[in-house]
Amino acid sequence: MVARQRAEMDRLRDLAAQSAVVEQVKGVMMALTHCTPEAAEEELQRRAEAEGRSLLEECWITLGGVAPTPVATPPEPASAVPAAGPAVPPSEAPVDAAVDAAGPVGLGPLGRELVRVATPQELARCLLDHLAPDVGADAVMIYARLPSGGLELIGYAGVDDILAAQWQQVPPLSRIDVLHALRAGEPLWLEDTEADRERFLLIDRPERWRSRAWLPVPNSDSPDVCIGVLRSRLGPFSARTREHLQTVARLCAGRLLAFATRPEDTADASAAAVQAVFDALSGAAMLLAPLSSAPGAIEDYRIEAATEEAVDDVGRTGRELVGRRFRECCPALAGEPMWQGLRRALESGKPYESEPFAHQELVDGVAELFTYTVRAARLGESLVVTWVRHGPSDRQEQRLADLQRLGSLGWASWNLATHKVTWSSQLFALFDRDPARGPVGLTELPHLALPEDMSALSHAIGQLLVDGRTFDVPFRVRTADGLRHLRAVAEAVPDSSGKTVEVHGVVQDLTAQRSAELPLIESERAILTQHDVLRAERTLAGRLQHTLLPLPTRPVQLAGLRVEVAYLPAQSGVHVGGDWFSVLELPDGDAVFVVGDVTGHGIDAVATMALLRFTAKGMLITGSSLTGALARLNTLLLHSRDSHGTATLVLARYHPAERRLVWAQAGHPPPLLVRDGEVHYLERPRGMLLGATPAPVFAEADCRLEPGDRVLLYTDGLVERPAEGIDRGLKRLSDAVLTQHTDEPGSQPLGLLLASMLEGGRRDDVCVLDIRAPLDAR
Repeated sequence: MVARQRAEMDRLRDLAAQSAVVEQVKGVMMALTHCTPEAAEEELQRRAEAEGRSLLEECWITLGGVAPTPVATPPEPASAVPAAGPAVPPSEAPVDAAVDAAGPVGLGPLGRELVRVATPQELARCLLDHLAPDVGADAVMIYARLPSGGLELIGYAGVDDILAAQWQQVPPLSRIDVLHALRAGEPLWLEDTEADRERFLLIDRPERWRSRAWLPVPNSDSPDVCIGVLRSRLGPFSARTREHLQTVARLCAGRLLAFATRPEDTADASAAAVQAVFDALSGAAMLLAPLSSAPGAIEDYRIEAATEEAVDDVGRTGRELVGRRFRECCPALAGEPMWQGLRRALESGKPYESEPFAHQELVDGVAELFTYTVRAARLGESLVVTWVRHGPSDRQEQRLADLQRLGSLGWASWNLATHKVTWSSQLFALFDRDPARGPVGLTELPHLALPEDMSALSHAIGQLLVDGRTFDVPFRVRTADGLRHLRAVAEAVPDSSGKTVEVHGVVQDLTAQRSAELPLIESERAILTQHDVLRAERTLAGRLQHTLLPLPTRPVQLAGLRVEVAYLPAQSGVHVGGDWFSVLELPDGDAVFVVGDVTGHGIDAVATMALLRFTAKGMLITGSSLTGALARLNTLLLHSRDSHGTATLVLARYHPAERRLVWAQAGHPPPLLVRDGEVHYLERPRGMLLGATPAPVFAEADCRLEPGDRVLLYTDGLVERPAEGIDRGLKRLSDAVLTQHTDEPGSQPLGLLLASMLEGGRRDDVCVLDIRAPLDAR
C-alpha cells in the first residue's frame, strides 16, 4: 500500500514538473508572438507531430532555440516562433530504423528525465544512461566556455575522477578537439584514431576512446557548451546516429539554459565560502576533495581552498595551491599511516589527529627540521586539514612522553619541604591508579605494593630519607590486568646543609622481562633435575651391567678355540644399552657362545639382559637344545612382567671332537666365517626375534671348522648406520675383515677391526665375539 502511494506521488510530481516546462514554453511563445495560450499549445503539438517527437521533447528543443530577448513579430503563431531545428525534407532525412524507433521511444524517456536533472553532472549521467544502449556510448563529457577562451569540465560520466581532474581545465589552444568543435559551431566526428591524433590534441589517450563526437549545444548566439560522446570501439557514426546525437544536443539546450551553464554561475558555493574564511585564518589549513579512480578507492585529493600559511614543497602558498593535487604539493605527508587516517576521517566523520612527526622546511634558504601534528575533520564530502607546528618545549615534552612509553617507565618527584608530589601520566598507568585520585606520597608508596614486598620498599625509603642513600628496589603491585613487576629507583636532593629536601624517582615496569624469566628458570630447574636423574640412572645401570656382564681382560681358551671379547657402549646419550654375551664350557667339554641384543636402553634393558643371559646359560648347562632354549626364552619374554620388549639372539655350540659348530638364531645378524683368505656369511636358519610371537619357529645349522678358521658373532651396532641399509653394513664388515686378515697367529687384533668399522662414532652398543681355530688343530 505504501509502495503504491509512493509511486503515485512520484508520478504526480513528474507530471507537475513536466507541466511546468510546457507552461514555461507556452509563455515564451505567447511573449514572442502575442498568441493565445491555446494557439501556443496547438503550435507545439503540431511541431511535435511533424517531427515525430513527444510534446515534452519539443518543449525542451524550443526552449533551447529561442532568443533570450523578445522579438516583435506579427501575431502569426504558425510561423513566428522559430522551428525546433532545420527543416529537412522527408526524402533527405535518412533515419536509421533503430534510432527512428528510439526517437519517440528513446528520447521520450530522456525528455522526462531532464525534468529531474538539476546540475550538469546529473545531466552527463542521464545522457550516458540513455546513449549507451542507443549508440554504444561509453562516456559523456560536458565542457563550457570560460571568459578567458578556455574550457571547464562541468559534467562527466563514464570517466574516473582522476581523468576528470586532469582535464578539468582546457587551455585555449586551437588544436584541441573539443575547443575546435565549439569554435566552429559544428559537430566534430572523430572516427579514425591515427588521422585524428595527427590533426588534433585529443582529450585523454587516443587508444582508450577510439571514436568520439563533440556536439556544440545550439543557442541563439555562438555555442558556449559542448557535449562529448566517447566510445571505446572503432567505427564511424552512421548518418542516422549523427542525426540522433544532434537531436539529443538540441534537446539538452533548454535544460542547460534553465540551470545556467557558465562556470562562474556553477562554481561550488561552499568551496568559495570556505576559501573566503581560509583567507582570514592564521595557520596552515587546506580543504581537500577526494579523487577516486574506483568506488571506495581514494587515489588522491584535490586542494579546493588553502590559507596563506599553507605552503607546499616548492614554496607555493594559499590560493596558488587551489586546484592542485595533495600528493603533488605535499608528497612527504602523503604516506602511511597519515593517508589511512585521512580516509577514516572522511568515511567515519570522526576527527583524526596524527602522531607528531618531523618535517624539513626551508627557512631563509636554510633547511630546518620542525615537528608537526596533522588534524583532519570532515566538511560535507571534503576534509579540512590543519597543520600544528610544535615549539621547542612541545618537542621536549613529546620526547619525554615517548621515552616513558617506549621504556615502560614513569617519573615522580617528592618535595619534602612543600609536600608537593608530582607524578607523570605514565606512572599513574603503571600503578593502574586513576589520576583523579592524585599521586601518592613517598612514605605511602609501600602501601601500593604487595604485603610481602612492603617491608623491603619501606626500609629502602627510610634509608634514603635518613642517610640520603639511593635505592633500587623491585616490588610487585596488583592491577586490573593482574600482577605487575615494578622496579623503583630514587635519589635524594639535599640542601646546603646536607638535609634531604626533595626526592626524584623513576619506576619501571619489568613484567614482560619477569614473565620471560620465570619459564626459563623453571625449565632450567626441570632440565637439571632430569639430568641428575639420567646421570644417576646411567651410573646405576653401568654398575649393574658391569656386575652382571664382566669383561675378560685377555683372550680365553675354550674347547681348543681362542676367544676374544669386545663390548663398547654407545657414545651419544646417557643410556646404557642391552647388548650382552656369554661364553662357557660345558661339563662334556663342548663350548657355548651366545651374543644377544635387547631393545631399548637403561635399567629396564639391563634387567632384561640379565634375565636372558642367566636363563640361557642355565638351560644350556642342563642339556637344552639350542632351538629349545630359544623357544623357552621367547615364552619367558612374552609372559614375564620384568621383561623389556623384544630381543635378538644367536646361540652356537662347538663340539671339539668333530670340530663342528652348531648354531641357531632369533632375528640376529648371521655369523661371519673367514677361511683361506676368503670371507662369507653363514646361511641363517629360520628364527624370529624373541618376544614377537607366541608360536615362533626356530631351526639349527652347522658348520665344520677347519684349522685357521675365524668366526665373528656380533650385534647390529657393528654394522648399522643411520640412513643406511643393513646390507651395506654387512658388506663393509666383510671388506674390513678381508683387508686386514692374515693367517699369522695373533694377527689383526679385534681392536683394530673395531676401530676401522666404527670410525666416525657410533649410536648403539657393540658386542663382538672373535672365535679362532688354531692352525695346528686336528
